[in-house]
Amino acid sequence: MEPEKKLPLSFFERLPKTDLHVHLDGSLRLSTILELAKQDGVALPATTEAGLRDAMNLGRNCGTLVEYLRAFDVTLQVMQTEEALFRVAYELAEDAARESVRSMEVRYAPMLHGRLGLKMTQVVEAVLAGLRAAQQRYGIESTVIICGIRNISAEVSLEMAELAVAYKNRGVVAFDLAGAEYDHPAKHHKAAFQLVRDNNINVTIHAGEAYGPESIAQAIHFCGAHRIGHGCRLRENGDLLHYMNDHRLPLECCPSSNVQTGAVRDLASHPLKLYFSLGLRVTINTDNRLVTDTTVSKELWLCHTEMNMPLRDIKTMILAGFKSSFLPFHVKQSYLRQINEELTRFSADGKIADAPTRATGDPPWRDPAARLLRPSEPPAESVASVS
Repeated sequence: MEPEKKLPLSFFERLPKTDLHVHLDGSLRLSTILELAKQDGVALPATTEAGLRDAMNLGRNCGTLVEYLRAFDVTLQVMQTEEALFRVAYELAEDAARESVRSMEVRYAPMLHGRLGLKMTQVVEAVLAGLRAAQQRYGIESTVIICGIRNISAEVSLEMAELAVAYKNRGVVAFDLAGAEYDHPAKHHKAAFQLVRDNNINVTIHAGEAYGPESIAQAIHFCGAHRIGHGCRLRENGDLLHYMNDHRLPLECCPSSNVQTGAVRDLASHPLKLYFSLGLRVTINTDNRLVTDTTVSKELWLCHTEMNMPLRDIKTMILAGFKSSFLPFHVKQSYLRQINEELTRFSADGKIADAPTRATGDPPWRDPAARLLRPSEPPAESVASVS
């Protein structure tokens, strides 16, 4: 068989997709940072986009997660008002929609946005309002994952968990633990996870990025994680790897970010291809659109060009994103039916077929061109199963 030709980035920008692991405070526009800083009197390390890009090491290898996180010292300075939070959330959803992201789960830690006295409820509601406004205009469905921070006290994580409980069914779909992983085990925040699990709230945890597979095991068995953020070092424990596979626990892979933080040496050696080959549910995400200087389309394109993954595998990972989302079951079914139909239009030779015309009388979720996918009644079983 002839090798599959490499497809351009523009091809991947047209594919329908998800972004399940994206941090709000790592995904601002440079122009917005500069404008907000000027508006609010915030001193920045540079006054131009080029200077700011250099000062924040955007897209560069930082060597460690701790060094990578230093860029957030800049972004958080300009995210301390309701107006700023609304704008940043809206623009993130707008940018994602422009590259055909259909469903996005935006995560952030509200406690980091209270320096000027904002109540935590104001922080959450400003972000939700920005995401809703973008959905009304662009059709992208965005929900929120509230984060605790490993290297901040367990008491604060419990407060963030309480916030997640308060906003369950109001735009918040899960609770996460982010921040410096080394020397800050997730089990110290067990009370927060117990609270959200008692309230039937989804759990995803950053694990196996800056620490070994023990961190992943702790996230699953101590904290009840339903998804794992990154999981680069899962390959070091084959038994745990197969446990995750057997229980269909998804991995939120962020390839470029993992190279940038030193979690993996380079894209060619990233373990996601191994995980995929073994049958694990692998999803592709940005982590931080600004700090990593990326998009979901670019990450999929890099999987294709740098890891030599064929289009059929890319399509499978895209479907895994929709399967792994924290949306309600029947909404996921509807997404999967539509996305499965849409993906058949994209062929390995780079051609994109026209969308078929929906027959008169067919329900709207049968329309491959439809953007709103909430059926009024449960649909029949889809070919693209959610299992």
